[in-house]
Amino acid sequence: MIHATAVIEDGVEIGEGCSIGAYAVIKRHTRMGARNRVAEHAVIGGEPQDVKFKSDTVSGVVVGDDNIFREGVTIHRGSRPDAVTRVGSGCMLMVGAHVGHDCVVGSQVVLVNNAALAGEVTVGDRAFISAGVGVHQFCRVGRLAMIGGLAKVVQDALPFCITDGNPARARGLNLVGLRRAGFKAPEIAALKEAYRMLYQRVPLKEAVAGMEKSSSDAVRELAEFIAQSKRGFAHPQED
Repeated sequence: MIHATAVIEDGVEIGEGCSIGAYAVIKRHTRMGARNRVAEHAVIGGEPQDVKFKSDTVSGVVVGDDNIFREGVTIHRGSRPDAVTRVGSGCMLMVGAHVGHDCVVGSQVVLVNNAALAGEVTVGDRAFISAGVGVHQFCRVGRLAMIGGLAKVVQDALPFCITDGNPARARGLNLVGLRRAGFKAPEIAALKEAYRMLYQRVPLKEAVAGMEKSSSDAVRELAEFIAQSKRGFAHPQED
């Protein structure tokens, strides 16, 4: 269903079963999968907030299936020719949430009210970003990460962990999220040991090397995330 007051620009693709609310705007070059719900006054595919961007640049937004975009959500398109901003499937973006240009947002991600991703941010599957969080450009938020309300994220936020504060620091494992995702006790124990190595400030190369040898897929994923970090990552909070 598309409300009579919604604006759908040329070159937009909308899948079956989508609902587009009153005064919502779907800008050109947006491709949207099936069963997405776009609430009132949301704008999907707007121009990037980049002073170098030229309005004739052909770029877009690609959205998966079964997402909910609540009132006032904004998602900006890619900033370079043929670039896209991507949102996976099964996400919920609450009132006023913002996804900047060239972001890659995984599936089953939640952005709570007024959470904002700057340009070029990557968010892993099932991450939970609380109200009022600001994520700096080029940062990564790992899979099953939980970011506390009003946190200032200026470095990569570790997967499987709670990150909070200003500046944000890792505060412990996201145990509730891990259990909801079906992680068993041995997997959680392995992640606790890996986190403890970081907390105790074992030399980083040594910690990563030990994680890479773990029998736990999640621990090896954590090691890979750290090894690939370009901005550094939010280390565990020191008492």
